[in-house]
Amino acid sequence: MAELEVKMEVGSDGVAVIIISNPPVNAFAVSIIAWLKEKISEAMSRDDVKAIVLTGKNGKFSGGFDINVFQKVQRTGNLSLLPDLSIDLVVNRIEDAKKPMVVAIEGLALGAGLEVSMGCHARIAAPKAQLGLPELSLGIIPGAGGTQRLPRLVGLPKAIDMMLTSKPILSEEGKKLGLIDAIVPPQELLKVSRQWALDIAEKRKSWTRSLHRTDKIGSLSEALEIITVARQQVKRSVSNMPQHQVCLDVIQEGVVLGGYHGVLKEGKVSYELVVSDTSKGLCHVFFSQRATTKVPNVTDIGLKPRSIKKVAVIGGGLMGSGIATALIISNINIVLKEVNSEYLTKGIKMIEANVRGLVARKTLAQSAADKALSKIKGVLDYSEFKDVDIVIEAVIENVQLKQKIFSEIEKVCPPHCILATNTSTIDLNLVGEKLRSQDRVVGAHFFSPAHMMPLLEIVRTEKTSAQTILDLMTVGKVIKKVPVIVGNCTGFAVNRTFFPYKQSAHILLHLGVDLFRIDKVISSFGLPMGPFQLEDLTGYGVAKAVGKEFATAFPDRTFNSPVVDLLIKNGRNGKNNGKGYYIYEKGSKPKPDPLVLPIIEESRKLANLMPRGQPVSITDQEIVEMVLFPVVNEACRVLEEQIVVRASDLDIASVLGMSFPRYRGGIIFWADLVGSKHIYASLKKWSKNYGNFYKPSRILEERAMNGVPLSAPVSSPTGSRARL
Repeated sequence: MAELEVKMEVGSDGVAVIIISNPPVNAFAVSIIAWLKEKISEAMSRDDVKAIVLTGKNGKFSGGFDINVFQKVQRTGNLSLLPDLSIDLVVNRIEDAKKPMVVAIEGLALGAGLEVSMGCHARIAAPKAQLGLPELSLGIIPGAGGTQRLPRLVGLPKAIDMMLTSKPILSEEGKKLGLIDAIVPPQELLKVSRQWALDIAEKRKSWTRSLHRTDKIGSLSEALEIITVARQQVKRSVSNMPQHQVCLDVIQEGVVLGGYHGVLKEGKVSYELVVSDTSKGLCHVFFSQRATTKVPNVTDIGLKPRSIKKVAVIGGGLMGSGIATALIISNINIVLKEVNSEYLTKGIKMIEANVRGLVARKTLAQSAADKALSKIKGVLDYSEFKDVDIVIEAVIENVQLKQKIFSEIEKVCPPHCILATNTSTIDLNLVGEKLRSQDRVVGAHFFSPAHMMPLLEIVRTEKTSAQTILDLMTVGKVIKKVPVIVGNCTGFAVNRTFFPYKQSAHILLHLGVDLFRIDKVISSFGLPMGPFQLEDLTGYGVAKAVGKEFATAFPDRTFNSPVVDLLIKNGRNGKNNGKGYYIYEKGSKPKPDPLVLPIIEESRKLANLMPRGQPVSITDQEIVEMVLFPVVNEACRVLEEQIVVRASDLDIASVLGMSFPRYRGGIIFWADLVGSKHIYASLKKWSKNYGNFYKPSRILEERAMNGVPLSAPVSSPTGSRARL
């Protein structure tokens, strides 16, 4: 059992070493904070202690405050569960203590871990230790003095950047900036820290209290100008989230009135932010991502993942080349198979371009890129498949072609080899129906671009073995994807849930609402682009093909929009040829194209949806609801059919796969905040006015009537063959 404790050892040199232990990252749990206060008080009262060194066990100082406490506070609303870390611990017991305290940092000092460190009188670190304040990524701000001490140690511009981006720095950069006093090898860390603490106690080194420093803040006018520029940047980039502006407010308070005033304001607003909807949403996404690693009857039955050394990818098109890129940059050898030399050369060039793009964005070093590209072997037959551990098929969406490929690879691959398809729409039972080893057939649904998008839907059939799922989950983690296990149905989890998204936008368009207004409103809600710009980006061929699949699967709730056919007829194909709803010119942002409006008018006449031929009057809020409530409705059906293990899996999948705003917590979490009664009543009203597309699902109606959250577990199986 992992040991939760704070120990103190007093040496003959008069230095008390206080060691925090709370694996895996020595988080500041409530009990750890209480024990730490006790040990510091004991050290202060002992005559044989001259100075103190604070450190963490097992090669890490601390990963920060235990965010499980935030979750409890958000569930109960009980702010008294939050311990006083800032004034009682960092100010009173550490910074203003009568004996010097030095922190010895190895591995990491993040969040409260860095805030406690900055309260100490010196900071000694091992090489490559991570230092950062990532609190804003959880919808809060540093709450233990970080907003005040970091600017005083590294200067205002760097401190603001570190807090607003939540990005850590390494101890080497920390030393240059003044955050770290010395960098020493791990084996000498405690020895140097002890001596440093004694040197402060015996006045050979300066006794510095970070909160009292002003030398790196600069003049008041300079500081206020830096904060003003930061505010303008925040307004442009993260206008929907409050914590960034609040963080700047608190920093400004400290600059104008002094560090202690800043600490007091920081404490007050930290409490308010913890219970904000933004923080609730971001914390929920954090825990939802963690929960995806737990899959009943897969991860809890004692199975161990098998080693994956070699993967074959069939098809070097857009998806195949992206999947291959994700594998090679994660140090996995791949075989890329194509049908002829021309396609193979093209596929390898696409992989090379992907890798060059990662280098250009500075997310991959040139040396790592060279190593990655050495891991590709291009082939035109199956001769290299005899020792592969996984095959991922990524050819066009054609059932007969996929069946043929799977029959061929079953014969040539070893008996343990996983047979995966990247299909986004085709029933996996059809793909593998002629195989003997149907327990090895699984969906590996990547999202485009596959080497960059973080979601991997792992699609299981009733026959897919637990070992196959576990092995693919492990590969997903190796290639830095978040694997979400889903059931087998048209569109699986994400595309199935979001198929009403574009359709509802098209209904609004045909009710007379301006398409550019719809896109602008949806972007303001927090999605990266509106549904029509997204349609331009993905291409109209994809829109037609996917629309056909869903119309076949769910004919009772699809809207066949005439506009795409009219756009194609008028020589438009979205971003592919530079003309769609928008005009696309190299080097500039997409611009609304007024020449598309006559095409829209023609489409409206064909659809004949407008009441009495007049456009509907609608608010921006109603646009958001009419576009997204049908998505919630379909999500309810996905939950009822048990396509996902739990509601939070659909939340994290919507964030990572469809870029649903992270700070809104995912589609189901957001729907519960809005309230199922309002969603149900709205859909019911629209279904009377505009037809079955808006008809509330059975489970939505049931939960709205009974006041049960949409995220509550589904109690009884529905008999769906896709059920998990």
